Amino acid sequence: MSNPHQSEINIHIQNIKKIAHNGPFSRDSLDLVETVVRDLATHREWWSAELYPAPAEGDLQARYLISEDPDKSYALYLNVMRPGKKIIPHNHTTWACIAAVEGVELNYVYERTSPGAPTLNQVATVEVSPGTSIGLMPDDIHAVKIEGDQPIRHLHMYGRALETLTERMAFDLENGTCAVMDIGVKTQR
Repeated sequence: MSNPHQSEINIHIQNIKKIAHNGPFSRDSLDLVETVVRDLATHREWWSAELYPAPAEGDLQARYLISEDPDKSYALYLNVMRPGKKIIPHNHTTWACIAAVEGVELNYVYERTSPGAPTLNQVATVEVSPGTSIGLMPDDIHAVKIEGDQPIRHLHMYGRALETLTERMAFDLENGTCAVMDIGVKTQR
């Protein structure tokens, strides 16, 4: 099913592109992109369960591709996740912004203990709930946890589509190791 608000969504994505193309991409650029993604998330009716159902019973995540450019850049997804979903610490190798439509996504932000080291120290916890967001640069590392008793709906905007991110690293904190991260749940198109 296509989104009846796709033209309005596309206007937001065009605004993100203008920001990204205005000089080298920086934390300031990321902050501006976050503002646009937060605004997208305020339109709750655009991201309804009728358009984007919760994961099937027994599954913890459904990921929907909302938009991407033909070259797989500027990819917008809607993630619908159930309580109990956890994603281990990982980077993205591209910039990313996450904004809440509904529900809370706990993001744990990490730093490497030394350059290139597979061990991490947690440096922040960011609660992404309606009206809030988190922006991540390509080398930033975060983990995700969903608590509560209802599925959440969050927009995830990436500089490049998840399906192209073949060098993302996932970190095993218990063993102090890292490895290439797979995409996880299949994206619904």
